[in-house]
Amino acid sequence: MIKKIFFYTSNIVTILAPIVLLFFPATTFDKGESICLSVQLAGIECYACGLTKGVMHFIHLDFSKAWEFNKLTFIVVPMLGVLWVRAIYDIQGKRMPGKIGDLTYRKDT
Repeated sequence: MIKKIFFYTSNIVTILAPIVLLFFPATTFDKGESICLSVQLAGIECYACGLTKGVMHFIHLDFSKAWEFNKLTFIVVPMLGVLWVRAIYDIQGKRMPGKIGDLTYRKDT
C-alpha cells in the first residue's frame, strides 16, 4: 500500500512540477543568495550552480539567459523531459516504447 502511494505521489509531482513552474515568472529564482553548500562552505561554485535558474529560463523559452546561468541546462532539461514523459506513461500503467523506454526501466520489469 505504501509503495502504491509513493508511486502515485512521485509521478504526480513529477508531472505537475514543470506545469506549475510555467505559471511563475522566469525571474522567480534570479534574486537572493545561493543555497549551494559549496558556495556557502567553500565559496566555490559547483557544476550545478545556476541550474535551477537556467531550467526556469529554459522552460520559459529564454535560451540565452538559460545559457548564461548554466550551460548544463541544455543537457539536463532533455533528460528531465524523458523522465516527465516516463511518469506520464507510468501513471497510465504503460511502458515507454522504443530504445528510451528500454533504457529507463530495469531489466526485470
